[in-house]
Amino acid sequence: MKIFRVGYKGCERWSIEDEESNLILCEGSPFTKLDRTGPVVRKESVKILPPSTPSKIVAVGLNYTDHARELNMDIPSEPIIFMKPLTSVIGHEENIVYPPMSERVDYEAELGIIIKKIISHADEKTAKAGILGFCCANDVTARDLQKKDGQWTRAKSFNTFCPFGPCCSTDIEPDNLSIKLRRNGRVLQDSNTSNFIFKTGYVVSFISKVMTLHPGDLILTGTPAGVGPVGRNDILEVDIENIGVLRNKVV
Repeated sequence: MKIFRVGYKGCERWSIEDEESNLILCEGSPFTKLDRTGPVVRKESVKILPPSTPSKIVAVGLNYTDHARELNMDIPSEPIIFMKPLTSVIGHEENIVYPPMSERVDYEAELGIIIKKIISHADEKTAKAGILGFCCANDVTARDLQKKDGQWTRAKSFNTFCPFGPCCSTDIEPDNLSIKLRRNGRVLQDSNTSNFIFKTGYVVSFISKVMTLHPGDLILTGTPAGVGPVGRNDILEVDIENIGVLRNKVV
């Protein structure tokens, strides 16, 4: 099932995609219960919003074997985690703003995890049961500032540096999905989440032992090989199997 959060007639509504790729507007919330009581609308008639409103965004660095090989780096013994601010969030078809203080901004296609319920100190089985679903994400990074600072906060935190969406896809196998990044139509990242160093259940469990996760929280699971720079006017598309395409323009 693909769950969308949309703007419709001045209100935010949850919706579910039907077999013809239209949206059934719902009452309630996917974190409690969705009632399919509303009208059916075309996607072109609504604004697609990020598929959750997280209280926090937690990201994992260096979580693909192919990316580690690309960087000639050792496989980490445990997940390397960092955070991105809520002000970095944008949705499908919104613009990524190139910050004036950076001269090198990179794309990073990632699988996002959206949390369904409170998770704290969970084992992997409990952690998996607390996941609502999965989305496309782009961990946009000012690479020159990351290298200059020696840590990641500034480089990962600019406004618009966390596009995610277009939907939350449930009931899929997250650890075996094709993941691609296209820049202006050209495929530059092409991998599979089977190359995860740390699988999704382990990642959620690990993070839950550091901080309590709440409904709507977003976890970014790392990027595969092929990371590279963007320029103004580039169109970036994160395409993940069984989820869809997240599209953003750089301005």
